[in-house]
Amino acid sequence: MRPELLARVLTLLPDQAARPELRDYYALLRDYPQRGGKGIRSELLLASTRAHGVQESGPDWEAALWLAAALELFQNWVLIHDDIEDDSEERRGQPALHRQHGAPLAINAGDGLHAYMWAAVHRAGVPGAMEAFLDMIHRTAEGQHLDLCWVERREWGLHEADYLEMVRLKTAYYTVVVPLQLGALAAGTAPHDGFTAAGLALGTAFQIRDDVLNLQGDPAKYGKEIGGDLLEGKRTLIVLRWLEGAPPAQREVFLDQMRRDRPAKDPAQIAQIHAWLLASGCVTGAQTFADQQAQVGLQALSDALEGAPDQQAAAELLGTVRTLASREA
Repeated sequence: MRPELLARVLTLLPDQAARPELRDYYALLRDYPQRGGKGIRSELLLASTRAHGVQESGPDWEAALWLAAALELFQNWVLIHDDIEDDSEERRGQPALHRQHGAPLAINAGDGLHAYMWAAVHRAGVPGAMEAFLDMIHRTAEGQHLDLCWVERREWGLHEADYLEMVRLKTAYYTVVVPLQLGALAAGTAPHDGFTAAGLALGTAFQIRDDVLNLQGDPAKYGKEIGGDLLEGKRTLIVLRWLEGAPPAQREVFLDQMRRDRPAKDPAQIAQIHAWLLASGCVTGAQTFADQQAQVGLQALSDALEGAPDQQAAAELLGTVRTLASREA
């Protein structure tokens, strides 16, 4: 997240109180935003705003900055809740908030950031922005519900189409579709219909790339534990494809581990499964599929931006998205 955007986020969050307990609460609110993060979604929103003809000054840009701040607040409260739901160990290179302070306090901090997100949307005063945020939250929650249901029910009788439906809901709307739409709304323009198709393909590519990095990324760059998806029992394109052709003995080891809650999983067995996945070729195959989805999304986005007022900014937006599709962290 760009420093001036973080500063804007922090202006919304309280930091002074007479009671030490409330000072602790305010520190919890600021924790995840101050850890950094890539700011991918807010940057896409601002890039979309520029492509729609808004210069970096004046009331429209100010409104876009408030929407970008709201998007970052959304990202942070969702991550707090997501880390609890997934029983994650780390976030952005540090222990997850619930690991440091317990689940009840972390949940409450996430709830607080949710409220401040709406304060930022209100500050923006952009027609249609509230509806876009509501749609984003609904779609993300639907995708998260699918993901959590499969984990809770130990469901592995899934196929590629199931995974793709989940990630399009859980990841694509809040990562790409809605940031592009909000950028247009900040410029006073109706979002192009093509943003949805572009964002669904690109969001899918980004999520699969994240799944790949979770198995073979650089821990110093990735900011989350490598192999954490296996410990959390995540359904990924890589795992589902591997299960289709895995030797029966390997499949049984895998399913035995996935029947267990995270603390009961055997680290040595998880490491062995990790090695099987890397050796199977499924990781490379998933990355190839992600690259194909990225190309589909980039073409759809290029078509949607064909008539954008600022073609130089539109080209920069496409370049940013192309870089994100091949990121290494």
